[in-house]
Amino acid sequence: MVVRVQAKILGGYPPTTDRWRKIFQDSLSRDNLWLTAAEQEALVAGGLPASLQQRLVRFHLIDNTRGEPQMWKPKEITSVDLSLEQGLLSGTVHLETASGNCGYQANLLGHIEHKDGKITRFDLVSNGQFWGHCTYTPGPPAGKFPLAISFTLADGSDIADGVPPKGSRG
Repeated sequence: MVVRVQAKILGGYPPTTDRWRKIFQDSLSRDNLWLTAAEQEALVAGGLPASLQQRLVRFHLIDNTRGEPQMWKPKEITSVDLSLEQGLLSGTVHLETASGNCGYQANLLGHIEHKDGKITRFDLVSNGQFWGHCTYTPGPPAGKFPLAISFTLADGSDIADGVPPKGSRG
């Protein structure tokens, strides 16, 4: 199963009249989250597998709007509190490097629905404050800035649905 992932910085850039800088500031990222058959079965049964939580947090709660960021290391997951109850997925996360130079604190809210043993809806939004940048993602807004990340079930209509997730490259 493929879930489309998009991230957008919601503010914090200084005003600009430069057309190209404005395009850059308004950019939207794109990635895919792949779910295994076992993870799909667990979701249908009302569970939220640890493997899915870890992959979602480490590889998709990132600011990839300006390039290719480094993925979060396991020790940089300060806290994850996610729950799935009657199709409502909710929780909070806190990710931060040891130096404190980069991090993300966010609330997550979403819906998962299924019919006849198949996931028919996977909609999730992470909305929080991000700070810092990585080697290949220069030029973020100064200080903490709002970053939203959306997850939605792919329908196979976009050729990019077949592209492996960035985090799968190791």
